[in-house]
Amino acid sequence: MAEFIRARSAEQKEQRLDQIKDAVRRQFATRPYHEITLTTIADELGWSRANLYKYVCTKEEVFLLLTADELDAYFDALLAALPEGCGLAPDVIAEVWAGIANAHQEYFRLGDLLSTIIETNVSVERLADFKRAYYDRVADMRERLPQIIDMAPERVEPLLLAIYYHAVGFVSACWKNPLVAEALETIGHERPQLDFRAEMRDFIGMCIAHYAR
Repeated sequence: MAEFIRARSAEQKEQRLDQIKDAVRRQFATRPYHEITLTTIADELGWSRANLYKYVCTKEEVFLLLTADELDAYFDALLAALPEGCGLAPDVIAEVWAGIANAHQEYFRLGDLLSTIIETNVSVERLADFKRAYYDRVADMRERLPQIIDMAPERVEPLLLAIYYHAVGFVSACWKNPLVAEALETIGHERPQLDFRAEMRDFIGMCIAHYAR
């Protein structure tokens, strides 16, 4: 385990936050949310809880930071794949968007926790930073999508929200939760095989058709 060295600069603070987020990413990949605590995070880092408290006050703050990272990655990928003047047909845009959603399932998995858990136990300052970053991204898409789809700018945010909440719900259904698997086995019910990307492609296509002019 790495020895804890307190950050002495803004750059070092970001490095410590990156270490914390990496530890939580590893844990979230293998265990349910409720099993992750500040103690499990500190133990993995080899820090004391007191040292961890120098950077975050709750585990929800860490998950909010993770969500912000995933949000940036998702929107960066969308803007890169759908450049101004790309001339892609709506069905191709749906296919491309679905591929990006599939590659960023972690963003939607975190979204399943965001409004009900993560946002309920963080500081106003951290939440304001997150919301500001989100609406900056919405503004980017409000400018970009009407350039490639015949869509009014005010229809972009409802489109983004429809796709987001469908993906949040569907990724949960696709996620292999061992407890759910055991429960279904107990009642003799076989879990259906779900294709997240194909489902998202069809849904995004319907949404584009609905929200276009």
